[in-house]
Amino acid sequence: MSVLVTGGAGYIGSHIVRMLQQSSDVIVVDNFSTGRRERITDVPIYDIDLAADSSVREVRLVLRRHDVRAVIHMAALKQVGESVEQPVRYYRENTQTLAHVLEAMEAESVPLLVFSSSAAVYGSPAADLVSEEDETKPVNPYGSSKLMGEWLVRDVAKATSIRAVSLRYFNVAGAGSAELADTVPANLITLAIDALARGSAPKIFGDDYDTPDGSGVRDYVHVEDLASAHIAAIDYLSKTHESYSAVNVGTGTGASVKEVLAELVEVSGSTIEPKVTERRAGDPAAVVADATRIKERFEWTPTHSVRDMVESAWSAQLHAEG
Repeated sequence: MSVLVTGGAGYIGSHIVRMLQQSSDVIVVDNFSTGRRERITDVPIYDIDLAADSSVREVRLVLRRHDVRAVIHMAALKQVGESVEQPVRYYRENTQTLAHVLEAMEAESVPLLVFSSSAAVYGSPAADLVSEEDETKPVNPYGSSKLMGEWLVRDVAKATSIRAVSLRYFNVAGAGSAELADTVPANLITLAIDALARGSAPKIFGDDYDTPDGSGVRDYVHVEDLASAHIAAIDYLSKTHESYSAVNVGTGTGASVKEVLAELVEVSGSTIEPKVTERRAGDPAAVVADATRIKERFEWTPTHSVRDMVESAWSAQLHAEG
């Protein structure tokens, strides 16, 4: 099967591409605004701005040329803080790129779509364990743009022969190899590694939550496990008659900020202790995925631990410095 990965030169996308190469013909579309070309080897690459109206025709040609049967749509803007500052840009680009891909897929009768969504669609959930049936109430434009994307995918799947699944990622971390590492310090582990690399203390935003150690609890999933979830999603779509579903991608187990940073301090050999600061507004005490649906429907089970994520991310940092 030929699979097109949009945003395939990005951090997550490049891991998906590498894993897909073991079993499928892979094609990448990326505009390289944040993706890095050196992450991708031995696959056809097309530099296309999916937000442009002309992209529909360009993507149609790619789909036809490579007889693509499935699309994994990763291309999107994804910085939460930036989305608050530039909401119009986020709504426009994250919905336009998806709409153009769907238009091209429908025109070329490509049947399967895996859409990269986010647990940000839940906002600040009331329950610690979050299921796909819980209310979606995003608290920032990034999360709202992802929810709008889910609605668009759902409605297109109902109206056409496209079968689709939206994968709601929880906290993604780690690296399959140094060259594929996340280079943007924007989540707990990458921010902490960046701080240690600068000789600063990683920050713990609040230690007075109603959790076992007082720090926030989150569900962390290794990027390689996330990549395997996309392949499992394609396999599922190939066998099901269901037009659309949304599925959490998480482990179902939480780890606290203090636990994650303790692992990092140990792995790095650092003598710099994390520093507790004030809570951030809107941060819930605990957010953990109910992973029942993905495990049952996709027969998918994560295989990496938090330690694996921390070790691989730190190793990538050493490689970058070396």
